[in-house]
Amino acid sequence: MDWFRKRTLGSLLDEAARRFGPRPALVFEQRRWTYAEFAAETDRVAKALMALGVAPGERVALWMTNRPEWLFLMYAIAKVGACIVPLNTRYRTDDVAYTVTQSRAATLITLDRSGPVDYQGMLMESMPGIVRRDDGTLEIENYPDLQRLVVLGETRLDHVTAWDAFIAAGAQVSDAALAARAAAVDPDGMLMICYTSGTTGHPKGVVHSHRPIRNMMERAQIIGATADDVHMNYLPLFHIYAYSEISMLCVHAGACQVLMDVFDADRALDLAAQEGATVLHGFEAHWLDLLNAQAARPRQLRMRLGTLPSGVESTVPIAEQVQDVFGPTVSGFGMSETWAFIAISNPAHSREQRTHSSGYLMNDYEARIVDVESGREQPPGEAGELWIRGYAVMQGYWDKPEATADTLDADGWLHTGDMACVRDDGMLVFMGRYKDMLKVGGENVSPAEMEVYLRGMDEILDAAVVAYPDPRLAEVPVAFVILKAGAKLDEATVKERMKGRVASFKIPRHVIVVDAFPMTSSGKIRKVELRAEARRLLDGGAQADKSAG
Repeated sequence: MDWFRKRTLGSLLDEAARRFGPRPALVFEQRRWTYAEFAAETDRVAKALMALGVAPGERVALWMTNRPEWLFLMYAIAKVGACIVPLNTRYRTDDVAYTVTQSRAATLITLDRSGPVDYQGMLMESMPGIVRRDDGTLEIENYPDLQRLVVLGETRLDHVTAWDAFIAAGAQVSDAALAARAAAVDPDGMLMICYTSGTTGHPKGVVHSHRPIRNMMERAQIIGATADDVHMNYLPLFHIYAYSEISMLCVHAGACQVLMDVFDADRALDLAAQEGATVLHGFEAHWLDLLNAQAARPRQLRMRLGTLPSGVESTVPIAEQVQDVFGPTVSGFGMSETWAFIAISNPAHSREQRTHSSGYLMNDYEARIVDVESGREQPPGEAGELWIRGYAVMQGYWDKPEATADTLDADGWLHTGDMACVRDDGMLVFMGRYKDMLKVGGENVSPAEMEVYLRGMDEILDAAVVAYPDPRLAEVPVAFVILKAGAKLDEATVKERMKGRVASFKIPRHVIVVDAFPMTSSGKIRKVELRAEARRLLDGGAQADKSAG
């Protein structure tokens, strides 16, 4: 036995079924599953995958919203030794074509539709020709490696396998055959390829093995996770946050997860009160919505803990409010390339530590804070680029050796592209992406600092600050703000309130009122889109200014 027993994701669920069989595992709408039932459904899906012809090591792309079948597939794909490729539900035709083709997935499992989003219709548009070969596999135009299609819901694509038929075919696979297949899974083999957001080009596929199970198990111990917990799971399952910190952690601890298809703060709090939820999760945008929903209609909750994975300056006021309204949260830092959390605080830390920092590094992870210009390691309190090394750092970017070499050096250090510092107490502080920092006339400006200041104004609900090019100062701040219901505020007033209180180079040159921010599906503001929107809205005015001069 290794000094730390290696596990596979499939075996994690088998162990949970043995330990927690009759306990509640999953709630979705009006349906409920115990751990014994969860494991049985997963085995049915695993046998169906085997009957379909899914081979060990094969990539299986999954494109569907949160629902029980997603969870059954998550564990079943791992159990048969295949590799899950979770696809963002906000993907559209070209995004899906790229990621399915780039991952060389041989199987794609999807929903027919969800609300107004017609997933199968988009596939039909991108698959003008589908032919069934003599061996039963498919030849699909525009998808050279894709051989099988499974659809949950109404089937309209040619030669697609309907979900019910998919499950029924698995009945021919014996328990012994599934057990043998599960026993052969390599814990160091590929578990998943998760695609990055792709804000600077095509998304990159981050390859992970089963090793992060250890990372999750240690964190469950840190936050005191038990079988008595009930977690609200409204985060997208294709995102590593929900995949690891809710779905994996609940199974390990024997906790119950209340699954929602999409995030809606009012519905989430109603369900949390109804089901006795003890743990809530989310980025700052989720918590801000939850705070507003609770203020409008208070619920009696029994939350013992929340997770808010940052500590960046802009999250601090929101995190502080959460402590007063809902209860304690733990902060942390992680990214697709390192796994969900490689640093975290714990409930015993002080309120200041849990709201102002990203916690301590997990076991067997190392961090360096490096000055990007000199390459020297920074002393405590000084900011620099965060480098991470550890056992569960990604194996690399799928089929992108040059991108891997640019990010993961020969000594195993992952160059994150994030700005951070280490406090005197040893806690890590995530400060944002380097590319989001502004350089105004040679002066560094933190968007997070200005966002906190703007949110402090009574009329402003939320704020996001981005860079806008300037011929003299290189770039200047532009603020996008969302006003509270019924509030009015103009640009001149915002500037006047900041004048004399913050350095002049930090004051936004433009203030743009919007109804909402462009968001990633995981709840982060897409600042790359805000920068583009600032150019679109302001470039004309800048040209006019030049002409007038």
